[in-house]
Amino acid sequence: MNFDKKKIKEYRGYNKVLKPKSDNLISQTNFGTPCGEYLRRYWHPVSLTSDVSETPKEIRILGEDLVIFKTKKNDIGLVHKHCPHRRASLVYGKTEDKGIRCCYHGWLFSTDGEILETPGENPDSKPAAKLRKTFKLGAYPVIEFNGLIFAYMGPIEKVPEFPNYDSFQIPGNTTRPYRIEYNCNWIQVLDAIMDPVHTSFLHGQSSGIQFSKGFAEVGEIEFFERGVQYLGCNTRRINDHVWVRVNELILPNFTQAGSAFAADGTKTRYFGRSSFTRWVVPIDDTHCVALAWGNFGERGDPIEYNNKEGCEKIEAGEIINRTQEEKQKSPGDAEAVEGMSSISAHKEEHLMPTDQGIMIYRRRIRKLIKNLETGSEPPQPQQKKGEVIKTNGQDTVLRVPKRNIDDRKFIKSIGSAVMKVQFDLENIPLKERDNNIIHKLSEMEKTGAF
Repeated sequence: MNFDKKKIKEYRGYNKVLKPKSDNLISQTNFGTPCGEYLRRYWHPVSLTSDVSETPKEIRILGEDLVIFKTKKNDIGLVHKHCPHRRASLVYGKTEDKGIRCCYHGWLFSTDGEILETPGENPDSKPAAKLRKTFKLGAYPVIEFNGLIFAYMGPIEKVPEFPNYDSFQIPGNTTRPYRIEYNCNWIQVLDAIMDPVHTSFLHGQSSGIQFSKGFAEVGEIEFFERGVQYLGCNTRRINDHVWVRVNELILPNFTQAGSAFAADGTKTRYFGRSSFTRWVVPIDDTHCVALAWGNFGERGDPIEYNNKEGCEKIEAGEIINRTQEEKQKSPGDAEAVEGMSSISAHKEEHLMPTDQGIMIYRRRIRKLIKNLETGSEPPQPQQKKGEVIKTNGQDTVLRVPKRNIDDRKFIKSIGSAVMKVQFDLENIPLKERDNNIIHKLSEMEKTGAF
């Protein structure tokens, strides 16, 4: 069989065999790497509270092998895996009132790493006494909050205030902690939140309807960069309604969006809040974990999704434990991002205008990393001590029939107007802000003034 010689020249597989490089500056997060040092300036969730007990558990976060445990007095410890005496693993340690005792020689460590006892040594041993006084096991401070355990893993003199987001206290919301691991680099998972277009295809066309039919509509996209907050606004026309759905990233890794199942673009909804409140945390360079709360109630997702499978669908579009055949038939976020390989070859990407959100947030992370290398500490989400951080991940559905004008421009102007309402009311007290936003959106819908 002969090939058409003219056509065969179009094949370029051989010329593209060499794999391009990843963006190491933002993808490598182990201790001592520039991005690893940047991430260590923030509080990150590292575990579900329900996964921590008096039986020590080994975890890996930011490339470090650690042991997390609860003392018999319910204090939580997060320490380096290996005992400093002879490097035995503390995952086999025994928890007591004051801390964790190494199984090998009985050394006892407090949750902050202090060596409390070296029982195998002579009580009068000067080397043992000196070691107990001057040396500590590596340990990190932790905060347990609403079913998640957060840790700060950076220089202790740089420890920031624990961030208080407004989504921690939405009246009427019920939250459910969840944990979902991804077998790929953290940037690949984080990118999706700044890619509102993917919901139309992955969740609404390629895999069938994973959330609601309205997701399949490709809307008008607008991005906003506001300090360390990044917003991707996707405004869709659904018959006589206009659906404004806002994805949100607050650096380095806090993410929110609109609801997954509560809105389909066909019923009026004012400032519905995020289906999840979520952090994407590197485990190491080729694995990461989403630690989050699913949000359920009048302004979150329907309460019937408040279960393990519901959280998995909200997170990734599909349940996690499926056969390869099922994954190929209906891929979700996990298949999309893990399919890029364990670390995506960023240099081979061909980013387009709809990828603007990805481009601008990556560029900012690179700048913050480089600034830190020259001694400038990265900004925290809260700019003032004790402030509540206002967030904007949401969905709003307004009844706005078509007018005798360019509808694409019209619905985009509606999206911009909705965002302006949120921004204009950002500095008023939290209890008043949501009610004022809802009132303004209702008035906007009634008057048709966009």
